[in-house]
Amino acid sequence: MSNDKQNISANTQPSAQSDAQPALRFWRIFGLKQLDVYLIKKFLNTFLFAILLMALISCVIDYSEKVDSIVQKKTPFLEVANYYKNFIPHIVALLFPLFIFIATIFFTSKLAYKSEIIAILAGGVSYTRFLRPYVIGAGFLCTISLVFNHWIIPLANKQRIAFEDKYINDANLRCVSDNMHLGISRNTYVYLQNYSYNSNTGNHFTEEKIDGILLKEKLMANYVTYDTIKKIWHLHNVTIRKNDSATESVTKFNELEKKYPFSPSDLNRTDAIKEALTTSQLDEYVERERLHGRENLNFYYVEKHRRTAQPFAGFILTIIGVCIASRKIRGGSGFHLALGIVISAVYIMFLQVSTTFSTKANLNPFLAVWIPNFVFAGVAWFLYRKQVK
Repeated sequence: MSNDKQNISANTQPSAQSDAQPALRFWRIFGLKQLDVYLIKKFLNTFLFAILLMALISCVIDYSEKVDSIVQKKTPFLEVANYYKNFIPHIVALLFPLFIFIATIFFTSKLAYKSEIIAILAGGVSYTRFLRPYVIGAGFLCTISLVFNHWIIPLANKQRIAFEDKYINDANLRCVSDNMHLGISRNTYVYLQNYSYNSNTGNHFTEEKIDGILLKEKLMANYVTYDTIKKIWHLHNVTIRKNDSATESVTKFNELEKKYPFSPSDLNRTDAIKEALTTSQLDEYVERERLHGRENLNFYYVEKHRRTAQPFAGFILTIIGVCIASRKIRGGSGFHLALGIVISAVYIMFLQVSTTFSTKANLNPFLAVWIPNFVFAGVAWFLYRKQVK
């Protein structure tokens, strides 16, 4: 009987090893050891579980806020489903740095609590070598986040914002009433006191042509309407004053048709549009807004730089999370998670303050977005050197 058992065990052990060999060979192609594979899998699984759980909770909360409008307007189910298909990438991108940080702290703290990290380091593995799978996992996630932030998320946001404008925000009933000024060429500027998207009508329209400091021509209309078919503007009760520095002439028209290089959509300069443009489209939009005379464009530059800085923030916070949670302490995972939440709150506050200084006080947008990363990179380096010692 014992001989049979030995034969069975002898037959099963080689087969188990042979099953594991292809997987090991695959990872060894990338220079990864069994320790790397183990930690990377733990890291990615914990992050995916945390971010998907939060995305699901966010969808439920968002639906509860919008359900009245959705039911009232009898929104088709497929459009609602498509909206949340685009909402999930938006919320995942928004929470990415924080949840890669929380995921790192959570599973590393569990490893420390079970004394697995002590066993790894006692086996002759240096702390720098122990960090390698975290660097690989964080680098992989941050690269995906970088690509998504610049190209994929804006496309999803475009559909998400279109749905909200159609079914939630009553986009067709908006009225711009904040004294819109646009530059339509190097020396031509237009002004509208307000514009109603419901009737395609604006009041108190002015066009000014300026040569240096000389106002050569000023056109004034009591109200204007936009022809969406012909793409032209109808001006009513028009007065045109021309000045060549020596003489001045005044001409009046009851109605006048003109084709201008702008449409009502250019008047609707909502902040949400920055989220719906890919980075190349955002650059083109900012250049057009500068031509139109927009003074403070830092709000858009902040968005552009944020798309690159956010993935790097996730990488930096990962290093901080490992250094904090790799020590076995009496408080266990609970203390590590509480500390992680506090650090996350400090990071968010720091980022909010610096971006506010950019949009309100003309701080350089690049510095506004990257200052928190520079500060926390210093913290990460300090914690790493402390752990190595």
